Amino acid sequence: MRPDSLRDAFQSIDGPAIVIAQAGQINTGACDPFTEICAIAHDHGAWVHVDGAFGLWAQASPRFRHLTHGVELADSWATDGHKWLQLPYDSGFAIVKDRAAHERCMSIEASYLPSAESSVREPSAYVPELSRRARGFAAWAMIRALGRSGIVEMVERHCDFAAALGRKCESIPGVRIVAPIELNQLMLRFGDSDGATLATVGEIRRRGRIVVGPALWRGEWIMRVSVCNFGTGPDQLPEVEREIAAAWEDVRPRFLDGSRDTLRTAGAV
Repeated sequence: MRPDSLRDAFQSIDGPAIVIAQAGQINTGACDPFTEICAIAHDHGAWVHVDGAFGLWAQASPRFRHLTHGVELADSWATDGHKWLQLPYDSGFAIVKDRAAHERCMSIEASYLPSAESSVREPSAYVPELSRRARGFAAWAMIRALGRSGIVEMVERHCDFAAALGRKCESIPGVRIVAPIELNQLMLRFGDSDGATLATVGEIRRRGRIVVGPALWRGEWIMRVSVCNFGTGPDQLPEVEREIAAAWEDVRPRFLDGSRDTLRTAGAV
């Protein structure tokens, strides 16, 4: 997000507003400039929410914490447990600075529901569901097992893996890194072609050894690599790079003229 554009946008807003910033954009892993965004939004009486589905976990790492500088100035935050924290799907965290606002928004009152003492925290008053499974126990158990140092090690290992994989893929002819690698997300484009990129993603999936997916980025299809499995480590890097290179090698003749290395339009899918 560009702070100057946000400031301009407020000139046409009359009434309540919420600004949603990102910690870890889903394709690039990039983070918004929170300090500037929060200052502008709060000057205009707006609420700032941070979508930190996976990127908020950068806060745990001394090496990557700078990417989320100023995030504590927001009013609320959300992150997932079923991504970097390795919890079962669906596990999410909502963190709200204003306890009263949070409770006022979520609590449900009915004559048949028992009232808790004023000094007792009623868990159902802070979530959308009135009834739910004990997600908090699994989250507690995972954090207890990993500890702060374990979470830091995992986050940094995955970020290092994404960066190293990017360097390796950059040396493969016809493969382009689409955006700087900020955290654990990597975007690749093949043959500078939508068809070639989607075909490579399809070939990798057909081979079934690693998991990647397609995504639209600024009007172009890219291959999105998200490094978030606890077992992923540097020893697997050569194999992952080989899988990507081999899939592209199989697909490439359908899209590129081998003698001139130029894009073919005929037969592109």
